[in-house]
Amino acid sequence: MSEVKQALVQAADAARFAPSIHNTQPWRWVVRADRLELFAVAERQLRAHDPDARMLLVSCGAALHHAQVALDAEGWSHTVDRPASLTPDAPLAVLTPGEQRPAEASATRHLQMLQVRRTDRRTVSEEEVPESVLDELVKATEQAGAGLHVLGRDQVLDLAVAVERAQAAEAADDRAAAELATWVGGERPEGTGIPSSALPAEVPLTTVAERDFQTAGTVAAGEGHDRSATYAVLYGTGDAEADWLRAGESLSRLWLAATEHAVSLLPFSGPVEIPFTREALRRMLGGTGVPYLAIRLGLQDPAHAAPPHTPRLPATQVIEIADEEKP
Repeated sequence: MSEVKQALVQAADAARFAPSIHNTQPWRWVVRADRLELFAVAERQLRAHDPDARMLLVSCGAALHHAQVALDAEGWSHTVDRPASLTPDAPLAVLTPGEQRPAEASATRHLQMLQVRRTDRRTVSEEEVPESVLDELVKATEQAGAGLHVLGRDQVLDLAVAVERAQAAEAADDRAAAELATWVGGERPEGTGIPSSALPAEVPLTTVAERDFQTAGTVAAGEGHDRSATYAVLYGTGDAEADWLRAGESLSRLWLAATEHAVSLLPFSGPVEIPFTREALRRMLGGTGVPYLAIRLGLQDPAHAAPPHTPRLPATQVIEIADEEKP
């Protein structure tokens, strides 16, 4: 196997650890001699919660960014082709490596953050995230092509109402409840979904309610009320499929930056999944942006050990290594 192709295999393998909606991992990679192709896997789309595949695209975008981080850490320059309009059976994006040169220290650090990043649903520290750190997180998001609108106190209460209304709407949907039961709880030996070991044993006391997964986990929720948490909205200017893919890349960039600053990041997709609550988020942005996700940020409680990684599908199920192409 050529050096370039080996680097692409390693990038696809690193992308397996990207965050995804309910840990569905709805992506598939094809490694070719000179490029890496990213495909969506429709079978792992949440049809009830995500009928328009917005969260599927966000998830795939996070995987795409993870692959880029892996290439950067090995010093490979690269270009990304993201088709403006997506067609069935065509790649969502194509990564093409260029020249290899010594990797920058920041690229190596980003890869380390990729390996330790977690989704932590427990309460956070009583200490607030410093303004200087929030500024760095906003900057990291903007560098990835999106925006991060930090909510004021009144807007946090508006977000709490929107989340509550979204949860009520989904709780009344039998299809959504059945879908949730399919992907959440238990030991998850098949390599997807959220196991009980990654869920709080009781509902954490928070200003903005976390998603009700309708099942208890095994992790202590933590003490306190999360009054020190910061809430924000990840947003952009477009609502096309390619924009949601880029939103996932921005989320990944933000999450790695947060991890580097010992900041816990918890995404809220619920209010984006319901049209009328998505519009409520849009109003928080002054009607000038498209909301992609609501986000909780908080300093990690030093008394908490890191939660376990959620399971991952084996590489053989998500990575196809194509035969060397003939000239």
